[in-house]
Amino acid sequence: MASRDRPRRHRLGREAPAPPAGSSYPRIYAVVTRIPRGRVATYGQVAAEAGMPHAPRVAGYALHALPQGSPVPWHRVVAAGGRLSLGKLDAAGAMTQRLRLVHEGVRFDGRGCVDLENHLWRPRARKRPPGVRERTRAGERRP
Repeated sequence: MASRDRPRRHRLGREAPAPPAGSSYPRIYAVVTRIPRGRVATYGQVAAEAGMPHAPRVAGYALHALPQGSPVPWHRVVAAGGRLSLGKLDAAGAMTQRLRLVHEGVRFDGRGCVDLENHLWRPRARKRPPGVRERTRAGERRP
């Protein structure tokens, strides 16, 4: 069977879901690839940087859809408060994430959460191209 005939494999060993048509996943991946070694970002932070400030689950869905062996550093994205959200889905995946972060110098507290005070990624403000504004929910004021 040729490799193109085989289903894509998810990084946790399951078949990866296909991204939805007109997907925002590439924007999520672009943000995640900017997170430097030794730093982490939360799903909400990644979504906001990708222009979707109220859609942290989209970041989670996008990272879940990554094929096995992807160069995107998925392990640098954690849940709010520094929790490793993979622990609920796959203990082996959570251990892989933790080991990769420890290898990069990321420290954890006694509860097993990332020390966000010292390891949270703080990206520089990026200028938006002319005419591009941040998305907001209906009724909210734009900055």
